Amino acid sequence: MTSVSVPRVEPRSSPPTSESRRRRQRKNLLWFLLLAGPNIALLLVFVYRPLILSFYYSTLQWNMGSAAARFVGLDNYIAWFSDPSSSTTLGVTAIFTVATVGGSLVLGLLLALLLNQKLAGRGMARMLAFIPYGLSGIAVGMLWLYIFDPRYGLLSTLLEAVGLTSPQWYTESPWALVMLIIVYLWKHVGYVAIIYLAGLQSIPQDMRDAAALDGAGRLRTLRSVILPLLGPVSSFLVITMALSSLQSFDLIQAMTQGGPLGSTTTLMYQIYVDGFQTGRAGYASATATILFVLLLVITAFQLRVMDRKVHYS
Repeated sequence: MTSVSVPRVEPRSSPPTSESRRRRQRKNLLWFLLLAGPNIALLLVFVYRPLILSFYYSTLQWNMGSAAARFVGLDNYIAWFSDPSSSTTLGVTAIFTVATVGGSLVLGLLLALLLNQKLAGRGMARMLAFIPYGLSGIAVGMLWLYIFDPRYGLLSTLLEAVGLTSPQWYTESPWALVMLIIVYLWKHVGYVAIIYLAGLQSIPQDMRDAAALDGAGRLRTLRSVILPLLGPVSSFLVITMALSSLQSFDLIQAMTQGGPLGSTTTLMYQIYVDGFQTGRAGYASATATILFVLLLVITAFQLRVMDRKVHYS
């Protein structure tokens, strides 16, 4: 007599009741508060609270260190927009931001393409390229002050060797800003190159091989294959570098202190001057609020444009 095995039927689980759903939701909420609560608390205390206080202070006529403060509404904003030097500050900020963001992306991409080649000492070259980004901005500024010295600096020596005269980097209006842009690029290009290098290494080799089979040269492959695939990386770098450039302070403080004649004074440095040198805390808070709105608008615009132009795989 042969035995017939009967397949075992698993008992069907009963649908969750409303009480069990509520218990699971409470449990998920508890885990969320336990894991994300400390971070949310830190954000509220150290980011959003100062932001709200800065907006409140911008409505006061208040000097740093004084106990007396008077509510003046939007007078600080009206004074800022009525000040002729504000347009100069905005222009300097725009030139510095466009030059540093554009230069960082172009030079960083070229450096990443070079570091992606199979060359001897490639690992050491990658490390050396990234080191300037980890240095203090004040230390970098002090170092480059000696290099740009018109009398004894390394740069003036090299220019004299080829029969050229070094500009007065510290005291002439266009050269001071050019000097800051060069130093900023030197400090940040390595960071951009490392990010681009990670993006290059994520591109499948078969796509390059397919482009080569179609007869595409290096430039055509770069334009039609590599750059479009690096779109998300470029989007990330444009936003982060623009925010970093607009908030740059340490290099300006170390090298030019906003001079000569305000030719290197950005919005960020003007906040420092108004708040901590002239003591106009209410006016400086109004400038800080204007900078925050500018950052918010630029970021929202970039995200909107990138969503249309960038394709994610």
